[in-house]
Amino acid sequence: YAGCIGCEIMDVYDNLMQSLGEEYSLVRQLRSDGQNSVSVWRHNSSGRWYVLRRFEGGCEAYKKLLGVASPHLPQIYEAASSGGLSAVLEEYVCGDTLSFLIEEGALPADAARAVARQLCAALWILHSRGVVHRDIKPENVIVRGSEAVLIDLGAARIYKCGGSGDTQVLGTTGYAAPEQYGLAQSDARADIYSLGVLLNVMLTGRHPSCETAGGHLGRVIQKCTMTSPTKRYADVLHLMRAR
Repeated sequence: YAGCIGCEIMDVYDNLMQSLGEEYSLVRQLRSDGQNSVSVWRHNSSGRWYVLRRFEGGCEAYKKLLGVASPHLPQIYEAASSGGLSAVLEEYVCGDTLSFLIEEGALPADAARAVARQLCAALWILHSRGVVHRDIKPENVIVRGSEAVLIDLGAARIYKCGGSGDTQVLGTTGYAAPEQYGLAQSDARADIYSLGVLLNVMLTGRHPSCETAGGHLGRVIQKCTMTSPTKRYADVLHLMRAR
């Protein structure tokens, strides 16, 4: 029976790759590094665009989002692994990255607050499924009209109750919480730390260790970015209410 399950998993991966070759056309390669790549494909019949992510390792975090619809997360259409490689077909989100938008300067407080609130909504979906994103940064947020969309689960992990630490150190320096560097297992509060840093960058253009925003939002950011996870907001719902 286990062998049949393995064949079924391999069939999903092989069928996905086969359908890409037969039914889709490559639009452009966004990123490629060895076995890891991100590319945009167009479905020949419908004309719709999709993102294909191929990478080494498993895709458990993406599988947790299969069938989930949210304006603040890309729709995941397929996620499969075979031979140590994974492939994920997801919605193409058309918009500008937050990093591009803040190049010209800080955002108004209302705009920054709206982005942070929408990212909290995305994180609530992830956290309720045991997924910790672990790489919240301007490059991983796409603003589509009035919607902020959190993308790229490449650094994500599934929280394991009773675990002592992350099995792999991943994240972006400056945004990653201290526990992501092997001090403890990262959980939802690691994402709260990163979101606090991001909110400060949106408001001031700088990391909170260099300059922290003033007023009420500054106090929220300070609580988000406490070194000890126990001193941060317990979850994103508490953070949303604080704002």
